[in-house]
Amino acid sequence: MSAEYDVSESTRRLLEEKAKRRLFLREQFLKLKSDPFRHASNEGGTVFDPALQRYQAMKINTFEFFRPTSKNALIALAFLVIPVSLSTYCMHTSRSNAEHKYRTGEVAYKDRRFKFI
Repeated sequence: MSAEYDVSESTRRLLEEKAKRRLFLREQFLKLKSDPFRHASNEGGTVFDPALQRYQAMKINTFEFFRPTSKNALIALAFLVIPVSLSTYCMHTSRSNAEHKYRTGEVAYKDRRFKFI
């Protein structure tokens, strides 16, 4: 059951080359992973992937190369400080208003939320 797709010749050739390369890399990985003599060299049976190692090193060293700029400060202000401050203010005012109504007797005890009984 083969499907016919409307792709250009160059795209088809590119997709075939990518599939061939992916198959080669997969076979190479499985060959390295299942090598019984790999444990003898104290490598632990894992395949060393230089791209993964570079990515992990980059993630670990992110803060060593971080330089604070005004753009970073604005992003932190917009996505952290302002939303937290706004939600804290809204929560405080709504609870203060409810507490004021409870204490002045505008709301009966049976109608209150969060009562003990």
